Amino acid sequence: MKRHFRILVGATVGLTLTPAPLPALSRDAQPLAAPVILAQAQSSEEEELLRRKKRKGAERDEQRTPHAERPAQRERAKRPAAREREAIKRRAAEPEPAITEERQKRRKEREAVKRRAAEPEPAITEERQKRRKEREAARQRNAEPEPAITEERVKRRKEREAAMRRPENAARLFDSAKEKPVRRKPGGAEPDQPARARAERLPESDAAAQARASRDPVQIGSVISEEGRRIERPRRERPEVPQGAELVREVNNRFIFRTDNTYFIERPREERFIIDAREVYYEELPRSRQREVVVRPDGTRIVTIRNRWGDVVRRVKILPDDREIVLVYVEDDYYDEVLEWRDPGLDLPPLDLDIPVRDYILDAEWVEDPEDYYAFLDQPPVEQVERTYSLDEVRRSARIRDKVRRIDLDIINFEFGSAQIPESEIGKLEGVAEAMQRLLKENPGETFLIEGHTDAVGAEVANLALSDQRAEAVATALTNVFDIAPENMETQGYGEQYLKVETQEPERENRRVAIRRITPLVAPVASSE
Repeated sequence: MKRHFRILVGATVGLTLTPAPLPALSRDAQPLAAPVILAQAQSSEEEELLRRKKRKGAERDEQRTPHAERPAQRERAKRPAAREREAIKRRAAEPEPAITEERQKRRKEREAVKRRAAEPEPAITEERQKRRKEREAARQRNAEPEPAITEERVKRRKEREAAMRRPENAARLFDSAKEKPVRRKPGGAEPDQPARARAERLPESDAAAQARASRDPVQIGSVISEEGRRIERPRRERPEVPQGAELVREVNNRFIFRTDNTYFIERPREERFIIDAREVYYEELPRSRQREVVVRPDGTRIVTIRNRWGDVVRRVKILPDDREIVLVYVEDDYYDEVLEWRDPGLDLPPLDLDIPVRDYILDAEWVEDPEDYYAFLDQPPVEQVERTYSLDEVRRSARIRDKVRRIDLDIINFEFGSAQIPESEIGKLEGVAEAMQRLLKENPGETFLIEGHTDAVGAEVANLALSDQRAEAVATALTNVFDIAPENMETQGYGEQYLKVETQEPERENRRVAIRRITPLVAPVASSE
């Protein structure tokens, strides 16, 4: 087409420029210039027309050319931003493919990462900072190699291992083995053979320890269901003397008895319970029993039932929502008309332990991680529990106490002849107090026995009273400083009867306080509503 057009135009121009035959000119004739001017004008118009046609043809050719083949578009298509815009346009125009769950999950993760990167960091609370530091420290401990052991750490480790090996002058392991021989009555029941002690393996839980005692479960009724008659607070000038015992001395409202060549101490034990109470009242119940009700400011009630001799046979914590938590429970056959003390441990063989000593007695002096207190107290008894015992049976029978593990708080340094805890020493109770709080949060019915001990210097009776005061001082500090409820702690002093180091000389380790968790001994594991 272009070629034919060029031929046609060339022919036209050629014809126009061909000279016409000139006529003969006379001598006076002038040249003819007008036809030449006209031809030139016609040539200019044709060239302009040709240029316009070329321009229109080029525009048509460019419109027919694909978009990406145009020169300007080809140049822009080489730019990265243009390629990205073109890709976005194509993706927007194309239909969205089916999105699988995996792709959706990855997309959400990418969007979440973008949002976290774009948003400002939120304010970090102290608790979050603490948890973050703990996680980072744990990661570093797992990632980093074991640090070099310093001489100081080696020294402490050797001292700890030496203490665990028990020194040559260490006393016997079990308190029941330290007691003086008991004179048995003629015809009395003899204990089972020692082989029976290993008949069953170590219980794995409190429930497993009580499995034998709970084969015939007892239905426990409400402690306030029985009608009582309101009375004034009973005055106990002194407890009744059990049959076969002798009242030896009274020291600071504490009464010391002697029986079977041993001493034991009794005192009114409700004083710690009624401090800061909103109300305290007493009721008389059938069978010569008494009921004491202590009402706390938050509405919690501590109900204690005592038999005719003042022994605690039932103690229950009633929460503000009327839920009853059994702390102490003794079966009905405990109400015996004969006022005679008999050690229930006499019916048991000597305890034979198959676990390391450090798993049975925890020396607070060697505790490096406070978590060790909780892990230790949370352990079950070391042998089966035949039945639930009264608080008095547990306090007075070393063989029954030996069923549960013991923490020796030898970090509390009592001065010679003193029951005062220096202010600098109270902070050392924090680790064991936190463990007790944690256990009470899980089970408000936990009961702990706080034991007081002395060394062998001085009179035996005086040491017995002093040790009881030390146990009371630790229990009071745990309540006043660390908010351990007083009804969850029972105290008892043992004087010099259960020495840790066998010596008659002054010995700091013998001036100590010990803690046992006696819950599985005095209360059913599962209490009924």
